[in-house]
Amino acid sequence: MESSTRGWPEPPYHVAILKVARTAEDADGYVKTLAHIIDLAQHQPGYLGRESATTSDGEELTIIYYTDEQSIRNWHDDPEHLAAQHLARSRWYESYEVRIARVERSYRYHQ
Repeated sequence: MESSTRGWPEPPYHVAILKVARTAEDADGYVKTLAHIIDLAQHQPGYLGRESATTSDGEELTIIYYTDEQSIRNWHDDPEHLAAQHLARSRWYESYEVRIARVERSYRYHQ
């Protein structure tokens, strides 16, 4: 896959979009687990990168880039990731939404 000037591949590629509303519980545990999961994800086959932001309503929005949909499935089913997902649902997430998409084209403007 050829890389664009920003570092992302030229389409097509896949993304997992995660929007999370967090609880106030165990913020230190959340940060520690998240750092570990991000490190682990970066070593998964098919992982291309991630971007994160906080939305205007205070939720966390993360876009994770993958070469293909199977890489997303494999990451979802990773045993350590499954354990972190369980902790997130039981402790740290009030709600979440995941969207999986295939990026067919992209363009950019830069001055």
